[in-house]
Amino acid sequence: MSKVKAAILGSGNIGTDLMYKLERSEQIEIAAVIGIDPESDGLQRARERGYPVFSNGIEAMAENPGLAEIVFDATSAKAHVRHAKILQELGVVAIDLTPAARGPFVCPAVNLNEQIEQAVANVNLITCGGQATIPIVHAINRVANVSYAEIVTTIASKSAGPGTRANIDEFTLTTRRGLELVGGADQGKALIILNPAEPPILMRDTVYCEVKSMDEAAIRASIYEMVEQVRRYVPGYRLKQEPLFEEKRVTVFLEVEGAGDYFPPYAGNLDIMTAAAVRVGEEIARHLLAGRGVRLGTEKR
Repeated sequence: MSKVKAAILGSGNIGTDLMYKLERSEQIEIAAVIGIDPESDGLQRARERGYPVFSNGIEAMAENPGLAEIVFDATSAKAHVRHAKILQELGVVAIDLTPAARGPFVCPAVNLNEQIEQAVANVNLITCGGQATIPIVHAINRVANVSYAEIVTTIASKSAGPGTRANIDEFTLTTRRGLELVGGADQGKALIILNPAEPPILMRDTVYCEVKSMDEAAIRASIYEMVEQVRRYVPGYRLKQEPLFEEKRVTVFLEVEGAGDYFPPYAGNLDIMTAAAVRVGEEIARHLLAGRGVRLGTEKR
């Protein structure tokens, strides 16, 4: 079966885990792993597995036209601002795993097909907290009309590398916008907590929603359905307990356990990002393989 060639830009934790997940893909072939530190663990592992490796960052794409049709950017928000322009000029589809938000937000369980049909060339995966909580806000909103959504993401401090820590400000802003634009809340708020507990905790997310139309049975059913949709590509995604209802408020507690491909299982915050990236990349690849293509353009929200 033919596959679409993709490059991984960023050889840190997220890029390395993504490499392991993409190895199992039936639609995507890893064309290169690109970093900036030739001695990084990610590049060394890529070499051992026989993948072409570059250590000059985005310049590797500029110097090798046709290297890949899709690039997964697993660097940082600030770096992606520059990368997005170069990849657009090269006619490459960018899947952005940073909170840079240069393209439209995509949450696979909510709006993946919609964004692919719009044929944009740069899609943004929001944040780990967004991927975990936006599906729940959307599930509640579609049956109860969410006026306000607030989410609190708690992750193990050990799972927050330099990239995650550098993106804290972007996390809060981008996640809030995602709660509104994709989740459908009239107003959103996002918080993140880095917990230094030992042993490290699993990723946990709390979703608070104020609704205009309270229907407990409909809300509960919609939440359960959405959890199963997300579990199709993030098996460790689950409800921590039953949803709570009080007057016009709904509270949902989530837990995300990683698959253990490269990260330890407690790093569900990183795992949910790479799992979502694979889901998005494979769907784009299916369209390319079917000859429908992704029109390369400059569409934004």
